[in-house]
Amino acid sequence: MSGNFEHLHGNHACALAAVAAGCRFFAGYPITPSSEIAERMSKELPKVDGTFIQMEDEMGSLAAVIGASLGGVKAMTATSGPGFSLKQENLGYASLAEVPCVIVNVSRGGPSTGMPTRPAQSDIMQSRWGSHGDHPVIVITPDSVAEIYNETIRAFDLSEKFRVPVVLMFDQVIGHLQETVEVSDARKLKTIERKWAKGDKDGFEPYAATKDAVPPMARPGDGKRAHTTGLTHAESGFPTQDTEIVARNMNRLLSKLEINKKEIEKYECVETGDAEYLIVTIGISARAARRAVKTLRRKGVKAGLFRPITLWPFPEEAFRQAAAGAKAVLVPEMNAGQLVLEIERLGSDDCHVAGLNKIDGEPIVPAEIVAKLEELAR
Repeated sequence: MSGNFEHLHGNHACALAAVAAGCRFFAGYPITPSSEIAERMSKELPKVDGTFIQMEDEMGSLAAVIGASLGGVKAMTATSGPGFSLKQENLGYASLAEVPCVIVNVSRGGPSTGMPTRPAQSDIMQSRWGSHGDHPVIVITPDSVAEIYNETIRAFDLSEKFRVPVVLMFDQVIGHLQETVEVSDARKLKTIERKWAKGDKDGFEPYAATKDAVPPMARPGDGKRAHTTGLTHAESGFPTQDTEIVARNMNRLLSKLEINKKEIEKYECVETGDAEYLIVTIGISARAARRAVKTLRRKGVKAGLFRPITLWPFPEEAFRQAAAGAKAVLVPEMNAGQLVLEIERLGSDDCHVAGLNKIDGEPIVPAEIVAKLEELAR
């Protein structure tokens, strides 16, 4: 990437990256601590002939984004905990109808209205399973302003390529950080465009089976008929409850992320080669963990950090490799215990898994991680 260096607020970096990635439609509703994204999009989109709409509510925001995307435009919305809850029905619709879109969740304390100006990481499981039914979704969790910028661009690329909603989730601290970022020259940035259907319009199936399990989309105005529904549907797009057809199409839908996981998964390993004690965490907690690893190494404790950047689908194979020699795994998270459940599922029987949890609106600090890991090492 080549561009200019700018000192940016995390939420502003998200907005600038979205525009650089080709986003030309934003619909949203103000909510702390994500409002700066909407504010910046309202200024940037008119410069590139894009459209910004402040909607009447959170449900309408994602509905408008889905409509814009079906119209052929890269589209995004942004919110926080309560708004993310309200978007879940439409997120499920986008998953089943395979509509590319990006949903940003700047996480805050909950439940309900909770702590609007305090950070939390309590939407981990909701980001994967918040919408009812089995559905595909990609969730990305950056831990710096620079990574917010780069991962916002990647979120659009993944969404467009695999016809799936992508949730970009970072906590309030990361969203409100000020850091120096290399901002891309949008004219030189190579971004991914969705796969458009080609050929004769007769016999076109909007949900046809393909090798990569991602059907090409009908370009608006090209004459191909594309029926879109939230009901289970056949390859034609029309509703069906025929068990054989439903099973066939749902299996394709749910397999596309697994088939393409090597392109989707992303993670960071710090000192994991010989780690006897592994820390697994995301967001601001990962920044604290990175410092804790340095402190522990100076004390002679072989600690390492595994950080899933793509949180869902979780990079299972990479985690197992990182944890192969570990005596214990520590999962620091700003909630009552969510990511730890996934690590317990994936961990070996002879590796102890422990959580470190905070739910008071304060970030986990390096000293707390060091103390907990030293306790495990005794």
